[in-house]
Amino acid sequence: MDNCSQEIDLLFETSWEVCNKIGGIYTVLSSKAKTLKEQHGDKVIFIGPDVWSAENPSPYFIETRTLLHRILDKTMLPEGVYVRAGRWNIPGKPLALLVKFDGMYADKDSAYGRMWELFKVDSLHAYGDYDEGCAFARAAAAVIEAFITASKTDPRNVVAHFDEWTTAMGLLTLKADMPEVATVFTTHATSIGRSICGNGKPLYDHLEAYNGDQMAAELNMQSKHSLEKAAAWNADCFTTVSDVTAREAQVLLEKKPDVVTPNGFELNFVPAKTRYAASRKAARAKLLDVARALTGVSYGDDTFIVATSGRCEYRNKGLDVYLDALKALGDIKADRRILAYVLVPAWCAGPRSDLRFNLDGSNPGRLSDPVLTHALNNYNDDPVNSRIHQLGFANDSNSQVSVIYVPCYLDGADGIFDMTYYQLLPGLDATVFASYYEPWGYTPLESIAFGVPTISTSLAGFGMWVLENFTPGFASCGTEVINRTDSNYSDVVKAIAEDLDILADSDADKIKEIRAAAMATAAKAQWTDFIKYYDQAYCIALENRDARILK
Repeated sequence: MDNCSQEIDLLFETSWEVCNKIGGIYTVLSSKAKTLKEQHGDKVIFIGPDVWSAENPSPYFIETRTLLHRILDKTMLPEGVYVRAGRWNIPGKPLALLVKFDGMYADKDSAYGRMWELFKVDSLHAYGDYDEGCAFARAAAAVIEAFITASKTDPRNVVAHFDEWTTAMGLLTLKADMPEVATVFTTHATSIGRSICGNGKPLYDHLEAYNGDQMAAELNMQSKHSLEKAAAWNADCFTTVSDVTAREAQVLLEKKPDVVTPNGFELNFVPAKTRYAASRKAARAKLLDVARALTGVSYGDDTFIVATSGRCEYRNKGLDVYLDALKALGDIKADRRILAYVLVPAWCAGPRSDLRFNLDGSNPGRLSDPVLTHALNNYNDDPVNSRIHQLGFANDSNSQVSVIYVPCYLDGADGIFDMTYYQLLPGLDATVFASYYEPWGYTPLESIAFGVPTISTSLAGFGMWVLENFTPGFASCGTEVINRTDSNYSDVVKAIAEDLDILADSDADKIKEIRAAAMATAAKAQWTDFIKYYDQAYCIALENRDARILK
């Protein structure tokens, strides 16, 4: 490792999203793994929860019964804790251990008491997924300790990296039981910061006036917050994924990160140049065909297609701003017809049978409620669906802007598109991610990697990275970064509508230039460029561990 004299014999990384695709952390780890594997080989071992069964196996885990068996057979684990070894089925195919942690619930109360005595972690107010996260984290720590012992590895040459509050108790347990191991803790988003935003409170204009402990008590977040704060303070190296989250952590956790470890990307997701035109053509054909089958309107090849995507967090992800901007765009009366998609998984009840019927070519007519591609279990309570209808998007032949909501995972088997998100992405002309709370933001980075110009905000970690490293603008870097605060909602809506209008009016040569700029920007955010920050984190952890155990 650069600037680090000590070799690492084992590097563990523990996350709830190892071989378990839930959100953005999966993308972080699965895309980073290839570069880590190239650096450290099979010294890198990922640890995730074994929440799978024979009837519902993980599609991301390749179990290898003989792999590591000599070590695992020697491990002494708590009763009710079991481990399966294999490889994570991602580029690089790193080693992975899946941990069954049911046995950790038996001594939960005594473990929580110990965490209070040693680290002042308040588990009294726990609810929801707290117990589950802590049971897994403690089991992971037991596996790490047992693995080190059985393999006769010097614990002083081991780094254990824990991601997010769900693994924090594992870090604290390991520090108490095997303090020679150097630990890293990464906050991808503070639990209390996300809660403040989720409860509709302004986070940024008066951030410095907040007290994290006080807000945790007000929002009934004491347990998760105190656990996360304890891990940040007790880790040998504390990191966040962006300067936005670093500022948030410094105020709400009262701990400045030792280093910021921005999220990189692997370009192997992007179609090769020789296949890009065909991929774009196929994606556009599907997007236009679904719109035709749903609305009964024929959308020409020159239709401008824009989308937003990501987790279904209506305010945090800026879905409200996106929809209002589309309404404003319709008022501008752009020269081209606009087809806008909302690609956000919600409480989906399955594909619409009438839409499937139309897609078969059996009936070219317009469907009732020509907004939804899939049925919703909570039709009247879904905020995106409600807002689309409130804004009056008719999706008829007179509509300058049509909005279509796709409330399902685009995994290639959704019943309507039957193409993955990455297969559809090249067909877009623009993306919008008007985030209010976005520690990093993979979706805009993915977009520009595919040559699709994007709009981000100054409140997203990705947006701030662009502002710090490039001249923002479509022509210069493929990305517009809108300044967003707690108090300029209308300005953001207007700016996004105007930027989309500019893109829609741009000629072919200009779009070609913008797409090239977007790809060039993405090329500078690869893991081969960003892995140095993790190398730095490991070095800091080892150095701080040395200082700690030599006291």
